[in-house]
Amino acid sequence: MKKADLGVALYLLTAIAMFIVTIPSGLLDVFLAINISISFTILFGCMFTKEVLDMSFYPTMLLFTTIFRIALNVSSTKLILGTGDPGNVVTTFGEFVGGGDLIIGTIVFIILILIQFMVINKGSERVAEVTARFTLDAMPGKQMAIDADLNTGAITDAEAKKRRDKIQQEASFFGSMDGAVKYVKGDAIAGLIITVVNIVGGIAMGVLRQGMDIGGALEKYTILTIGDGLVSQIPSLLISLATGILVTKGSKDADFSNVLIGQLFGIPKVLYIVGISMAVIGLVTPLNDIVFVGLGMAFVVAARMIESTIETANIEAEADMDEVAADEIRQPENVNSLLQVDPIELEFGYGIIPLADVNQGGDLLDRVVMIRRQVALELGMVVPIIRLRDNIQLNPNQYIIKIKGIQVSEGEILFDHYMAMNPGFVEEEIAGIPTFEPSFHLPAIWITEGQRERAESLGYTVVDPPSIIATHLTEVIRQHVAELLSRQDVQNLINNLKETNPALVEELIPKTLGIGEVQKVLQNLLREGISIRDLLTIFETLADYASTSRDTDILTEYARQSLKRAISSKYFPPREVTSVVTLDPAVEQEIMKSVKQTEQGAYLSLDPERTRAILKSVEAEIKKMENMGKNPIVITSPIVRIYFKRLTEEYYKDLIVVSYNEIGSDAELQSVGMITA
Repeated sequence: MKKADLGVALYLLTAIAMFIVTIPSGLLDVFLAINISISFTILFGCMFTKEVLDMSFYPTMLLFTTIFRIALNVSSTKLILGTGDPGNVVTTFGEFVGGGDLIIGTIVFIILILIQFMVINKGSERVAEVTARFTLDAMPGKQMAIDADLNTGAITDAEAKKRRDKIQQEASFFGSMDGAVKYVKGDAIAGLIITVVNIVGGIAMGVLRQGMDIGGALEKYTILTIGDGLVSQIPSLLISLATGILVTKGSKDADFSNVLIGQLFGIPKVLYIVGISMAVIGLVTPLNDIVFVGLGMAFVVAARMIESTIETANIEAEADMDEVAADEIRQPENVNSLLQVDPIELEFGYGIIPLADVNQGGDLLDRVVMIRRQVALELGMVVPIIRLRDNIQLNPNQYIIKIKGIQVSEGEILFDHYMAMNPGFVEEEIAGIPTFEPSFHLPAIWITEGQRERAESLGYTVVDPPSIIATHLTEVIRQHVAELLSRQDVQNLINNLKETNPALVEELIPKTLGIGEVQKVLQNLLREGISIRDLLTIFETLADYASTSRDTDILTEYARQSLKRAISSKYFPPREVTSVVTLDPAVEQEIMKSVKQTEQGAYLSLDPERTRAILKSVEAEIKKMENMGKNPIVITSPIVRIYFKRLTEEYYKDLIVVSYNEIGSDAELQSVGMITA
């Protein structure tokens, strides 16, 4: 057992023992002294702690000290009533603090009780209650602020977790304090009751047992009882004061004394006014002029000294700022901070700032949060933090999207306008400023707020500027999601899966495949828009086939076949006939003969003339499908699919290539063409 554990256990056991066993008066003196010292320790600890959570166990301290103090009251009561000798500490408090006078001691005791019960306890209880309520009410707002900072890249995941933990701890602390102050209030009431009982019991014991007259018994036992009350109520008063200090601290991380003195005596103008006022009062009234004029002069001198200190501090601060600026100029540039590249950045001109500023009603930050959520649900990947920043070099209404520091797309919006797009069946035109929708480069027009209702009634698709930016950003992320998946992201996905399927993960990684190989498989799936959310199925497939082949392209095809249900439902909706294009078997044979295997993987070495002929046929079939209003989908044999996709992806990125093994049995297909050469 640790020494601290032993000490706390001994403290509580001592309190419990005092309820049962009558202790000698000398030992009671020791325990009373310990109680007073602990009360001072708690008081000054609360004064000088810089953060309230540094005293997070304060409610427990209140409970322990209250029990110990009540146990001391019980022990002293036994000695007062039993022997009439409760020890040196109680006797001294009764005679010395009370002035040896029954009336003075009684009045002092009553004043202490009133101060503690009516002033400090009441105030602390109310402040603790209100603080707990407001802390709990503010929790959702604080959580949202943390999420916003996290999504904008202002803080890291570790810092966000630390802040969330701190919010939880504060809520728990102030909630506990709301109840813990009841201990102090109850202790004050108990002390008052014990005092009355001691006086009545002492008179009875003196008259009935010791043969004393009522006056002598009253004086003797009342003095002892008041001494006992004082020796217990003074530590109780100190702890009540400590409780009030802790719950009324305005700043949770400030140095109490410096802030208090600085706020009270930190303004020279105030001290000048107070000093002059005190001096005038001393001169024009019958009050002691030496005291009041002297105190007024002291305030004036203090004001002058503080004013001089402030001027010196301002000069030093300006000199320090100049020195820092000079050092910045003299020192070589620190390029380490420039090496950091954000995975995704959205930069915008100053005209778009209101859309991102929550204080101005902008909801772009909330939309960024929803984008990350949407991509996670659709593709099963946690998108890296999206950095939002303004750029004065851009046009006011322009924005650009960067992937790993390189601009990949841009757009421009018209503030206080809406973008209206004709879905293809609206014949009536509406007046506006012609433009192009940035995500899919479709023709559109900018319209005003007054035209919005009419445009919607005509059948136009009308969107606001934040939706335009959010949609554009979402499409860019979808296009580049594969390269955004880092090894660390894969490790995070593995860790999540390991919590529920540890046997599978231990079998696959690192015994069979490394993280880099798993990353390539997942990137291959994401590159063609296949969700990796069903990571369990993907990993089970890799575990089944990785022992026979470590070629990530082949493993990707096996994984796609295991995800047949998801792929088929995505491209071939049930109870619908889907038009597709097939690949000529002769072309498939030609492609397979051109595949070359190397240690780094397989690649296609097809004759350039044959490549052009195949791509020309692909282009013709794609145009035919588009004229029919259909998405171009090519069906190939499983062994050819990956190589045909690589052959066409540089020219037709949106071309969907599916193998026969990835089509569900309930899919209805209609071949409308064949790619040949």
